[in-house]
Amino acid sequence: MEKEKQTDPELDLEPVDMYVLFARLFADIAREVDAVYGEEGIKVVREGVRKFGERRGKDIARRAAALGHENDAQHYLSCYDMGRSEYFHSDNIIKDDSVEQVFDHCVFAETWEQDGDQKYGIHYCEMIDPAIAAGYNSCFVCQHDKHFFKDGHCHFLFEMKKEEE
Repeated sequence: MEKEKQTDPELDLEPVDMYVLFARLFADIAREVDAVYGEEGIKVVREGVRKFGERRGKDIARRAAALGHENDAQHYLSCYDMGRSEYFHSDNIIKDDSVEQVFDHCVFAETWEQDGDQKYGIHYCEMIDPAIAAGYNSCFVCQHDKHFFKDGHCHFLFEMKKEEE
């Protein structure tokens, strides 16, 4: 008769995905900054996200240039710095001067919702994509008008504006 294998359930857990860990790290940092510094602290967190996003956008522009592309709407997603996986899903419409995306799956938003951290996650959501777009090309403007927390999905419209607009 075979002896039944006894295992500790905690040892059988799969590793936590880096996207989930990032979302939790962000929420924990924002929560602590909010607890100590309040609204002014959250403004600082948002500015940090903006700077992080702009740096990412500049890196995406450098990637496009290294591949021989312009930093235009056509090459924004193809040169993007963050791989898409089963943790994210969007329908994308790419035109000459715009990119429209509707996300129906986002591990960041799902993690923040499961953990009850929408209050903190929204600061990342509102700041990151407009900042990435601005870093990529100062004329590339992002409107993020629908959010998972309110609408059940995210909608983005990135448009290349003329310098004088």
